[in-house]
Amino acid sequence: MLLRFLGSGDAFGSDGRFQTCLHLAGPEGSLLVDCGASSLIAIKREGLDPSEIGWVLLTHLHGDHFGGVPFLILDGHFGGRTVPLLLAGPPGVRERVEAALEVLFPGSSAIRWRFPVTYVELAEGPAHAVGPVRVTAFPVEHPSGAPAYALRVEYAGRVLAYSGDTAWTERLVEVARGADLFVCEAYT
Repeated sequence: MLLRFLGSGDAFGSDGRFQTCLHLAGPEGSLLVDCGASSLIAIKREGLDPSEIGWVLLTHLHGDHFGGVPFLILDGHFGGRTVPLLLAGPPGVRERVEAALEVLFPGSSAIRWRFPVTYVELAEGPAHAVGPVRVTAFPVEHPSGAPAYALRVEYAGRVLAYSGDTAWTERLVEVARGADLFVCEAYT
């Protein structure tokens, strides 16, 4: 598994950094963990092909963590993408993405995408199979209009533990335990 930090900035682009977006590549394809509003630019700047990203895992539904998803979908539609895209996130992920699409590209709710877009709602508890990865969601402390999660991502024999925005919680210890790498954002 190869991890690239495409964005690690805050919601306001402090110091010119792109918003949160981690790219994981492995033998069965690539995925994103979070996809902030500036992520499509970061993906292309890194020389990656957005149409090869098969899965997006979202920790919570604030724009600096999911706001790039509408642009990823639109880029795929107008760029001729045929590879399916699966979006996994907190309950309400489909409704929030579709609402954002409609705001950013009015009329998009009537478009039939040129590639399949599917949604998986993550819930606390046992691991979820999302494409080639297993994802376990751990609730954390960050009000975002839907549950906010730290994610434990198992891919290609490795474990990435990642928490988007959160205040301190003992669940961070749980998600990090035994992981190959723990990446933790902070929010107070």
